[in-house]
Amino acid sequence: MAGAFVSIELKGEEQLTQAFNRLISQSSDVSPAFRDIGEYLIESTQKRFQTQQSPSGESWQSLSAKTIKNKKRKDKILTESGTLADTLHYLLSGHHLEFGSNMEYAATHQFGREDGNIPAREFLGVSAEDENEILHIIRAHLIN
Repeated sequence: MAGAFVSIELKGEEQLTQAFNRLISQSSDVSPAFRDIGEYLIESTQKRFQTQQSPSGESWQSLSAKTIKNKKRKDKILTESGTLADTLHYLLSGHHLEFGSNMEYAATHQFGREDGNIPAREFLGVSAEDENEILHIIRAHLIN
């Protein structure tokens, strides 16, 4: 499948790991919680296109003079038409949530590409704020 997706493996994130394990053990259907997390991640990731920052808060590398010359919209990085931000989606499957974009060029922008001299501009991932919100979502589903 073309595009870029993020897979979050919880290592050392004890609070989140415990919360996910508790949610899974207390419910045969975790899809409502994962759906809320997926919806949250769409909004959170779309904000990165406005702030032009990675999940860790680092600013995306500036556009090259050549790219600026060829772009219609010169004020935003990774935002020519808005398609990349608009194609963010999630897939639910059992106890799994996948999140990303199916656009072929999503991986190029997420990871960079040497042969085109395109730097990585990470837009997928989970920030510290996202971790807190995901924990809040899980807790809310555990209470209900």
